Amino acid sequence: MLILLALILPVLSVAIAFGSVSLPLAFSFKTLVTAATGGSVDMTDRMVQIVLEIRLPRALAAFIVGAGLSIVGVAMQALVRNPLAEPYVLGISSGASAGASLFYLGLVPTIVAARIDITSAAFLGALLSITIVYLVARSGRTLSTSRLLLAGVAMASLMAAISSFVTFASPDLNQMRALLFWLMGSFHGITWQDLPPALIVTISGGVVLMAVSRSLDALLTGEEPAHSLGVRVEILKKLLIVLSALVTGVLVSISGAIGFIGLIIPHSIRSVLGVSHRYVLPGSFIAGGLFLVLADTLSQTILGGQVIPVGIVTAICGVPFFLYLLRSTDYQFK
Repeated sequence: MLILLALILPVLSVAIAFGSVSLPLAFSFKTLVTAATGGSVDMTDRMVQIVLEIRLPRALAAFIVGAGLSIVGVAMQALVRNPLAEPYVLGISSGASAGASLFYLGLVPTIVAARIDITSAAFLGALLSITIVYLVARSGRTLSTSRLLLAGVAMASLMAAISSFVTFASPDLNQMRALLFWLMGSFHGITWQDLPPALIVTISGGVVLMAVSRSLDALLTGEEPAHSLGVRVEILKKLLIVLSALVTGVLVSISGAIGFIGLIIPHSIRSVLGVSHRYVLPGSFIAGGLFLVLADTLSQTILGGQVIPVGIVTAICGVPFFLYLLRSTDYQFK
């Protein structure tokens, strides 16, 4: 945990140093340290402006989104008691994208659109998606892993189809291109004003999950053993579903759908820190943020002068990891 904490500032410095215009790494690190400690910085310096007004908000947004998606992955894996669960795989991210896309292009009924914003639309899409997947996969008191994954894939495909239809129905080609880029995950154009909602919902979600961490530990043993230990299982499951939809919806509304972070990070953290959620949650929070910051940095530099959606980078990393887990003869919690 101390190593992960110590890596935050250096990783942010690397993210800020690389981009369309490279900056000295030492300068980025010094500027961050000065700003973080309340020191005086010259805001008339063009390089300082690039660091603090353009690249730092983007790097912090990537950290917040990565942290939030990671803890949602932890929550989903505890809910279904399987480490293959993840917001993207289960269709939560796609549902949020579909809801946000419908609202963004003005295809939500006026009576509804007048009462919600894009964040609310993303939340409702995510909540609808995960609720349907959960109900389809549930049989009595058990959850079928194969049914869960198939339902998640089906729902993700349906929501992606809705998003694609909405996108191509747009008469504005520039708007269509921007929406397509966003749907694959992008932090382009992030400003300081975009960060508070994502930060608040991510921190709040993390605090709530830490408060029920012992109940999550008990839930891994099964619903009946958890109930015998005093866990209010049905209330806990509803809390996890709503919380996951809320966090994912808010994060997707600013970054688009970014997949596989909630799969890679929690599993990696468990292999080092064990299965106790007292350690998995904070470890996944920090590691998920660091991972997405590095992935976003790679998306800006891999093609030399061109920026690709960060969702492509996370998919390239996440799909082989998912296939490895799926191929494993025993992919239960250890």
